[in-house]
Amino acid sequence: MRTGQAFIEESRRYLSEEYFPKIRRSLEGLTPEDVWWRPNEESNSIGNLILHLAGNVRQWVIAGIGGAEDLRERQAEFDRRGGRKTEQILDHLGDTLKEVDDVLAALPEGRLSDPLIIQGLPVTVLRALYHVVEHFSMHTGQIIYLSKLRSGKDLGFYKVVDGDVKTTW
Repeated sequence: MRTGQAFIEESRRYLSEEYFPKIRRSLEGLTPEDVWWRPNEESNSIGNLILHLAGNVRQWVIAGIGGAEDLRERQAEFDRRGGRKTEQILDHLGDTLKEVDDVLAALPEGRLSDPLIIQGLPVTVLRALYHVVEHFSMHTGQIIYLSKLRSGKDLGFYKVVDGDVKTTW
């Protein structure tokens, strides 16, 4: 596999097979109050972060790379204070990631150097995709941390079996 295609495939894998399952596992056993809890007014809840991730990948991949209309209302992702059930926001993110995966599955590696303007920034397709994966990783870590704060539990992502580390999702 060529390097560009490997980058696209690995990006798809991280978003769908690494980060999203960790987010889903992080919400198991949390109450709606836990999902929308904020440590303070300057911080976001898990619910806000999930809405933000869906908005970000839609804007950068589906609209930016894929050419769909950009309808994002970024501030609304942070302003929400509940009102959506946990399964609803997880389904929203999951559905968005399926659309992202469709765009990336059809993305030829030859487009990685194509110029784009996203959020008013000049980027290439490669830079946009790199941003999305990095951004998703950072907020996945925040969601995991907030979940551990609220539940007081180890989320059990990894288990050592016969000296080897195994994933459990």
